[in-house]
Amino acid sequence: MKRFTLILLSAFLLAGFSFAQDKEKKADSGYQFTVVKKLPATSIKNQNRSGTCWSYSAISFLESELLRTGKDTFDLSEMYCVRNCYSDKAKIYVRFEGKHNFGGGGAAHDVTYVLKNYGMVPEEAYSGMTIGEKLPVHGEMDAVLSAYVDAVVKNPNKKLTPVWHQGFDGILDAYLGKNPVSFTYKGKNYTPQTFADMMGLNPDDYVEITSYNHHPFYSKFILEVPDNWLMAEDYNVPLNDLISIIDNSIQNGYTVVWGADVSEKGFSWKNGVAVVPDKNATEVAGLEQSKWEKMSDADKDKLLYKFDKPVPEKKITQEMRQTEFDNYQTTDDHGMHLTGIAKDQNGNKYYIIKNSWGFEDHKYKGYFYASEAYVMLKTMDIMVNKNAIPKEIRKKLGL
Repeated sequence: MKRFTLILLSAFLLAGFSFAQDKEKKADSGYQFTVVKKLPATSIKNQNRSGTCWSYSAISFLESELLRTGKDTFDLSEMYCVRNCYSDKAKIYVRFEGKHNFGGGGAAHDVTYVLKNYGMVPEEAYSGMTIGEKLPVHGEMDAVLSAYVDAVVKNPNKKLTPVWHQGFDGILDAYLGKNPVSFTYKGKNYTPQTFADMMGLNPDDYVEITSYNHHPFYSKFILEVPDNWLMAEDYNVPLNDLISIIDNSIQNGYTVVWGADVSEKGFSWKNGVAVVPDKNATEVAGLEQSKWEKMSDADKDKLLYKFDKPVPEKKITQEMRQTEFDNYQTTDDHGMHLTGIAKDQNGNKYYIIKNSWGFEDHKYKGYFYASEAYVMLKTMDIMVNKNAIPKEIRKKLGL
């Protein structure tokens, strides 16, 4: 009987050891995500060699808004927004005598600006593909447009000609195509404005929100980033409110446009994750504290940025956000579409991000997972439907 008991005890111990090994092996086998909530979104697109992420992300957002409101699946034209913004951007640049930002970049509010002032068109009515490429390639166009407005600003005639902007639009017509005056969609005739009316989206429903303490909270200010050529205002809230707005939006069926910095060691498109590893963590990859503390930063980086399993992340504060923004460590890099929430195998929260870099051979088919710490630290601003903002925050913002 005693021998049987020993055998049984040994079996339990071995089983427990095996379970522990399996658990440890699972934890080390890469990031394993479980979706908490994921909202409907249209297919992945590819901005390719163009600085038009702002249009792709905000257009994707509007397409999700149409799905949310029970409309059909739409494929809206990103290049229609690019063309109209470029045209108006040139006017502002010339009025500022060249002392203003000019280029292919932009912000999420540029798309709602186009929706309000120029209507909207589907992709099939305006693809912007006129130069024989299958995907956007804007290097030459951007350079030519920039050289053109700089020549106008130099004012060699000592007086601006009345046709300079007509000439600028002519370049846009050549590279992207003429703005459609009318078109047929699913058997019906539309203008850009009647098409926008049919969509039923109110551009005034969308607001941008940020979180920086160099301006008062619960007020508006012009976010000081180069691509904000329209000098549009963001609502400013504390960091915890920013996260509450994102979470409340997703939980209530509203997606979010996410403007963020992606030029970070912790951002890995290849591995499909964005994290903020903590170099001051006492243990990483099973190392003892004494061994970890003796390692150089370079050797720590090799372990922290292997992206082979979740690692301890920094605790993000309002002050950290401000310091990185003030020091140009957080810059206006990329616009993306936040469509859901997930958790890794350790229960840590991540946001599901739809990108505009295509999906072929990508680990998550065009999506990636950004940790809550990464979103807290590296978010420049977001755009949301104001109805998705928690009531108590809306009241403080006067919305």
